[in-house]
Amino acid sequence: MKIIKKIKNKIKKYNANKKFQNEFNAFKKLSSTNQRFDLDWSNRKPCLYDKTDTTGFDSHCIYHPAWAARVLAKTRPKVHVDISSALEFISVVSAFIPIKFYDYRPAEIYLNNLTSEKVNISFLPFDDASIESLSCMHVVEHIGLGRYENTLNPNGDLEAINELKRVVIPNGNLLFVTPVGKPKIMFNAHRIYSYDQIIDYFKGFSLVEFALIPDSRKDVGLIYNASPEVVNAQKYGCGCFWFVKNQ
Repeated sequence: MKIIKKIKNKIKKYNANKKFQNEFNAFKKLSSTNQRFDLDWSNRKPCLYDKTDTTGFDSHCIYHPAWAARVLAKTRPKVHVDISSALEFISVVSAFIPIKFYDYRPAEIYLNNLTSEKVNISFLPFDDASIESLSCMHVVEHIGLGRYENTLNPNGDLEAINELKRVVIPNGNLLFVTPVGKPKIMFNAHRIYSYDQIIDYFKGFSLVEFALIPDSRKDVGLIYNASPEVVNAQKYGCGCFWFVKNQ
């Protein structure tokens, strides 16, 4: 079967390259009477597989920042602090809400309403109960696995979670996103948590909203208030938790 698949892929690539060459020649002929740009075969950059019926995207990367942005549109904090979440999220949201972004590997982004500094999530340099609005999305599952830093620590994720909990003020908001499903470690990429694990780890916080990006996410999008049973049936879902710290 592997040999047949390789043969099919080679045929597909050959046909795509042949079609590309034919289209180049046709386009060059069409441009010959009014050529406004330098057009030469040596400058080609083939994009052979973009003629699709729909635009593809990574659902985890698209839906969870969209979810978080919608939460912030409701809470409208004066300042929002983010720990290592997607750069697309903090850069866009900073157009409307001042963002203080922190990462183990700080990003050199220069935008008004956005600052970027270095922190270690296991030792956050903030006072207890000092942050009103905090997010940490698709981050904690990596801590202690050696992927982004050198420290190997099986409990690194729990230490990071405790730091997040520590710095939020009473009644403060925490947006937390992580892979969910059957608990396992995909070393050294990430951990996958059960719904109950996350709820247990955030004792002292109340869950305001939960949204799931399921395995079948391309056809579904966000599922609000998905049951723990549905969550735990996922192989690699994405859980979006909006917590508020209890008084």
